[in-house]
Amino acid sequence: MAVFKAYDIRGKCPEQIDETLAKKVGRAFADFLGNEGTVGVGHDMRDTSPGLATALCQGLHEGGVSTLELGMVTSPTLYYAVGSRELAGGVMVTASHNPAGDNGFKLCREGVRPVGSASGLKEIEAACAKDLPAPVATPGSGEQVDLSADYLDHVQKIAGGEIGELKVAIDCGNGVAGPTVEKLLARLPQLEVVKLYFEPDGTFPNHPANPIVSANLVDLQQAVVEHGCDLGIAFDGDGDRCGFVNEKGDRILADIMSAYLLGPLLDEEPGAHVVYDVVSSRVVAEEITKHGGKPVVERVGHAFIKKTMREKDAVFAGENSGHYYWREHFYADSALIAVCRLLAQRTAGDKPLSELLAPLHRTAQSGERNYEVADKDAAIEELKRAFPSEDTSELDGITIRLDGWWFNARKSNTEPLLRLNIEADDPEDLAEAIRRLETIVGEPSSH
Repeated sequence: MAVFKAYDIRGKCPEQIDETLAKKVGRAFADFLGNEGTVGVGHDMRDTSPGLATALCQGLHEGGVSTLELGMVTSPTLYYAVGSRELAGGVMVTASHNPAGDNGFKLCREGVRPVGSASGLKEIEAACAKDLPAPVATPGSGEQVDLSADYLDHVQKIAGGEIGELKVAIDCGNGVAGPTVEKLLARLPQLEVVKLYFEPDGTFPNHPANPIVSANLVDLQQAVVEHGCDLGIAFDGDGDRCGFVNEKGDRILADIMSAYLLGPLLDEEPGAHVVYDVVSSRVVAEEITKHGGKPVVERVGHAFIKKTMREKDAVFAGENSGHYYWREHFYADSALIAVCRLLAQRTAGDKPLSELLAPLHRTAQSGERNYEVADKDAAIEELKRAFPSEDTSELDGITIRLDGWWFNARKSNTEPLLRLNIEADDPEDLAEAIRRLETIVGEPSSH
């Protein structure tokens, strides 16, 4: 089924994702979990999400599994519920940053362990392709609960550090993060905040809630400069990712932010592992080593990152998509923990953010560039032929390291795109590398 991806279920709603499928997903997940226990269920702000969540719960109940129903929450809040309540699993109804007409499901099992293509999602897909089984003899039941205050207690405990009197612009992108961020800000009265698009609206009336796309940061950048803010923060649709800009309004790439955030963690725990994705700047691995940590590279995707984090007992992980993962958050991602830790580090640093990050800007990076390519596999093979190198990895797509620069080309797991990340020693080499690569993959997509 086309909607089953490498680490979640996502597609157009109701054409591909509807309440019938939602009920099947619930029942298949209940069977996968052994028809017992309790599963946390949350949903985002899309108009179709409450109905999908209700149908999902019906399927879980008919499979003998009870539900802890959180209502409209961020994905990290759901992860907190699963981990802190020792639930059998969790399902978040969301399509994250995808267009308004999409929806889907993110699944995890006990301990917030990911359910991806290699850890149960294929079995659930196979079950969903069949007719619904008869309900079990003893159905599950549902309980509604508000864990927002408990989650914020958890965030602040992990974040630690004193947050000073800073002026911050925050763009919630009309995603699900707005209400949770409002409650956090009520606990941080020392912050002066310029608020953008805090109202949840699944039609995304202002811009898509995807903070790694530069066009979606324009309003935030303007607000930071116009209001003289110390930094800017943007959230994605389901509140598990965030992007940042400095006091000048300049975008901060997520791997540079990872390199900055990991320092204090490793200073407290030398020798700990830190996981990063294959498209991250080489600066990340350099900073991990500098602070006495052990770098571990992994393919892109939360299911893969979380699994490796758990295996290595990693203290932290970062992805170029703006996911930041924390061991104390059950090896899962939380944008709010990243925000609070950054605010504390900015306070302690007592310098503009651009100056604090300046030592990390020692290479030239493209950021993620997306290309609409008819045959993505053929394009990757052509890139391999065009740029032969002994330093080549196929951990995730193709990563080729050459003299003075490297690139990764990989297929998106959530969109019909080929993604390129390029890094070079200087801007001139980067521009030339992009020119050479685009003779093969064409012009960047507007998506």
